Amino acid sequence: MATKLRLQRRGRKNYAFYQIIVADSRAPRDGKYIERIGSYNPNTNPATITLDFDRALYWLQVGAQPTDTVRNILSSEGVLMKNHLLGGVQKGAFDEAEAEKRFEAWKNSKLQKAHSVKSKEEEALRAAEKAQLEAEKEVNKAKAEALAKKKAEEEAANNPVVEEEEVVAEEVVAEEPAAEVAEEPKAEEPAEEPKVEEAVEEPKAEEPAEEPKADDAE
Repeated sequence: MATKLRLQRRGRKNYAFYQIIVADSRAPRDGKYIERIGSYNPNTNPATITLDFDRALYWLQVGAQPTDTVRNILSSEGVLMKNHLLGGVQKGAFDEAEAEKRFEAWKNSKLQKAHSVKSKEEEALRAAEKAQLEAEKEVNKAKAEALAKKKAEEEAANNPVVEEEEVVAEEVVAEEPAAEVAEEPKAEEPAEEPKVEEAVEEPKAEEPAEEPKADDAE
């Protein structure tokens, strides 16, 4: 019996997840299956994969053919790599200890690559957040400048009359000291009063009234 490793859809609309099953290649998509060996949920980031490693390896060794999606899943989980190494053991290229050593080295390399990718994604995310924050700051700054400019224009449109009144008031204040300076000489005119007194005292110089006394002496 030809068997396949494939996905079987589950879940609801717009939120589907899948079971990894072993089924007869002639069975309908949602029909009966032989065995369920895992699940795959692409809705999470990263995608969530659960897999029975030993059972998946067994079915590969007995000739089950995976679909493209399942092959990618098995490759990422190391099932294909382990199957390849066991094939080398069967051919006598190396022993099981060497196969296990190579598999552990592959797993470590995969973990390092995954960590590196995750670090780059986190850096890219932080850079994107920083760029977004800077863009928001620029937008807010532009809005604040536009608002300040509009407010200044409104104040300028409302203040010309007030400015003219201030200018007129300043001119009036400036003219008042000039008027005071011009009136100061008039305030000093009482200096001529002595002349008036002298003119009044002139009759006193005509004191020949004493001449009759001379007549009495005669």
